[in-house]
Amino acid sequence: MTTTLAAPPAPPSPVPVETEPIEVRRSTGAIRRSDTFGILGAAVAAISLSAWLMSQLLIFQGALPFIGFAYIFFVLFYGIVTRFDETGMVVRDRLVAVLVHSLAILLLIALAAVVVFTFVKGAPAFWHLNFFTTDMSHAGPLDPLTDGGILHAVAGTLIMITIALAISIPLGLATAVYLSEFPGKYARLVRTVVEAMTALPSIVAGLFIYATVILILGVPRSGFAASLAITVMMLPIIIRSSDVVLRLVPAGLKEASQALGSNRWRTVWNVTLPTARSGLTTAIILGTARGIGETSPVLLTAGLTSFFNFNPFSGPMVSLPLATFTFVKSPEPNYIARGFGSAAVLMLLVLVLFIIARLIGGRGPGVLTAGQLRRRLQQSRQDDYRIRARELGMTTRPTQRPKRPRRRSTPGGA
Repeated sequence: MTTTLAAPPAPPSPVPVETEPIEVRRSTGAIRRSDTFGILGAAVAAISLSAWLMSQLLIFQGALPFIGFAYIFFVLFYGIVTRFDETGMVVRDRLVAVLVHSLAILLLIALAAVVVFTFVKGAPAFWHLNFFTTDMSHAGPLDPLTDGGILHAVAGTLIMITIALAISIPLGLATAVYLSEFPGKYARLVRTVVEAMTALPSIVAGLFIYATVILILGVPRSGFAASLAITVMMLPIIIRSSDVVLRLVPAGLKEASQALGSNRWRTVWNVTLPTARSGLTTAIILGTARGIGETSPVLLTAGLTSFFNFNPFSGPMVSLPLATFTFVKSPEPNYIARGFGSAAVLMLLVLVLFIIARLIGGRGPGVLTAGQLRRRLQQSRQDDYRIRARELGMTTRPTQRPKRPRRRSTPGGA
């Protein structure tokens, strides 16, 4: 009798499990090859369609309408090309990025056009050394560019802006510290007045100084009066910008300083102002840029002269913006070239002042100069020696020799 073994039951068939596809990570900031091809293809298609509409259908004429239609078609085509591979949210993000970058490029082109045009128009005056070393006391509208210069205007601008900065920096920073550290009803009133003065027309500031300082107080029209008018224009910018910067200082730093025993003024001097040094420098630069380019306040308060005047308290004084205005309104080509040359020198002067300001106050919080680092290291060594000497009971330095008592001289010479 034979027995047969039953076959083992078949294993159950696996139930198919639906798995989600693994999403491939990609950098959102990187530019892929498809992005480059999409931008180039959309640009070529937009330019081609705009050229066809202008040449064949004669819908518009001129360079400006061509650029406008080409840009609109580019944005439209780029959105369509991007939609083939991306979602709607990505398409909207790309279109916004295109608009933002377009505005940035437009601003750079406008700035470059202004700078290049000014330097090209003023280039004939740059080739003559007398343009930088002499004044216009012995030169007239019909004289060649080899006669006369703008030395009096450069000196007047530097003198005026120096006096204005000497007044506006302490007053502006002190007001900003008061607004940020001592809030109250009076601080809110001062902040409101400062914000209203930010949009004050320059001619109003010039008329104010002319009516109060020149007519009432009897101060003659001079560079000092013009500096006061420029100060009125600079103060609101410096106060408002400094107030915003001081508010950004972390409150934890101030609380830690006060917890260590410092009073409020010592905290402001040693913690708040050094932390906001870079931002305060930017505020001063903005105020300087506003004041150094003013023309109407200088015309009302300092007058106009073609002679070199180094005394800001006596006699009329001219600045570079006022000299530019005077030169350009003349119909003579040489005067116009001097005007554009003065404007180019003014831009270079602003650039130099900006670089100097960034070198002085552009370091971040806690970043020391070479001299400060050397003094800190020397102080640390002295503190370390004092601590070690106290532990060892030493009263003098090992390398320091005791002073010998002086021998008193006797009448006999012994």
